[in-house]
Amino acid sequence: MNRKRWVIDAIDGGKFLPSEGVFLYELDEQLQLLIMDDHPGLDSTSFISQENLAKYRLNYLDEMIANAKLKNEAIRDMINDVSKNNNYAILDVQEQLDSKITFGQRLADQVARFGGTWTFIIAFVVFMAVWMAFNVFDPFGLAFDRYPFILLNLALSTIAAIQAPLIMMSQNRASEYDRLQAKNDYQVNKTSEEGIRLLHSKIDHLVLQDQSDLLQIQKLQTEILLSITKQLNQMQILENDSITPEAEELIDRLHQNKK
Repeated sequence: MNRKRWVIDAIDGGKFLPSEGVFLYELDEQLQLLIMDDHPGLDSTSFISQENLAKYRLNYLDEMIANAKLKNEAIRDMINDVSKNNNYAILDVQEQLDSKITFGQRLADQVARFGGTWTFIIAFVVFMAVWMAFNVFDPFGLAFDRYPFILLNLALSTIAAIQAPLIMMSQNRASEYDRLQAKNDYQVNKTSEEGIRLLHSKIDHLVLQDQSDLLQIQKLQTEILLSITKQLNQMQILENDSITPEAEELIDRLHQNKK
């Protein structure tokens, strides 16, 4: 009769066949550390039954899930903190400038806008031509600014002296608009960059951490399937070996006596 070799489970002291468990050195390093934390006296040659090993594998999976949850919560908290600190609101630069505009600034804008058109140039040329023709030909005897048109020169100088500051005021408003627009663009770019950075952080977490945990879980599943397959094969071998040679001889004699 074949003699069975029994091994002692280092966890609960039960007797098992070698096929009904594994030795500690056969396990993953992290799973070994988890078991040895509960049982510091174990070494690499300690035997652990599949029943006790299944409990530690479940505990290991629970620990992995808990760690993944903590990391996900940390990333979520980081995103919330960034969102809270981001006080930037959409800014309509033109509306903000128009809300603070004064009558003088509005008048300067209108003068600068009209002075930069062909309508102003043509109207001014026509006005000067009429002025000079009226004072040269004196059709009604009412010439008030004869050649060399001193009054016209004074009027032109006055208009130029007034128009130049008005145009400069309008240019200053344009510069203020450009400054606010540049500041707004900077805030938009800063917010976009922060969003992209957070997106990269989440993607890196998914690629590195979650994929690593998934591979580890798949490894545990593979080990469990291999252990189940090993036990099934061992059970089949035991069934085939359950009839000893003595029993077979006894069965043959009984069949001969019946004959």
